[in-house]
Amino acid sequence: MTDIILHGYYRSSASYRVRIALNLKGLAYRNIFHHLRRGEQSAPDYLALNPQGLVPALEIDGAALTQSLAICDYLDERFPEPPLLPADPLARARVRAAAQLIACDVHPVQNLKVLKRLKQHGLPQDQVTGWAAGVIREGLDAFEALIASQPGPYCFGDRPTLADIYLVPQLYNARRFGVELAWPRILEAESACLALPAFRDAAPENQPDAE
Repeated sequence: MTDIILHGYYRSSASYRVRIALNLKGLAYRNIFHHLRRGEQSAPDYLALNPQGLVPALEIDGAALTQSLAICDYLDERFPEPPLLPADPLARARVRAAAQLIACDVHPVQNLKVLKRLKQHGLPQDQVTGWAAGVIREGLDAFEALIASQPGPYCFGDRPTLADIYLVPQLYNARRFGVELAWPRILEAESACLALPAFRDAAPENQPDAE
């Protein structure tokens, strides 16, 4: 049996994504938690594993992997069933585009590191929160348009894909920042995902380090 260690934090949406992927693949793993607000991700032993000082990191097959997209790609190639991407190249590109919309254009500019920088530059907390909420709304508007014509109940058809793995944690963030969720196709996909144990068990409130 493959020994898998996930370095994460219960409220990290990037860690949340990897938990979902591991669960969908039916892979058992051990957790090592790093409390982001206490700066535990900057400890020297963790920086030796992930020089960025970010979570998640995954120890597997004698290697340490970082960046949730890269980790999910590795898991899909190493453990191909059930697949996280469609077989058709065009459909696969569309799923990747939806996931990358969140991974590259939404999450990075509303995460803890950026919000701390905004406060350091003198923005009051309400404006910092407003920044995060605005970024999320803009991204979810685009995500809704990308999947509006796709068959459901998931983002791209009758089984969850990488797009769903990225969407559900982002909706958790949206609620944290007070974003009113008014996207019917997105909510349909979320509802289908949350009916699955793989998604429910990965939820932040169900993690051992949840506060």
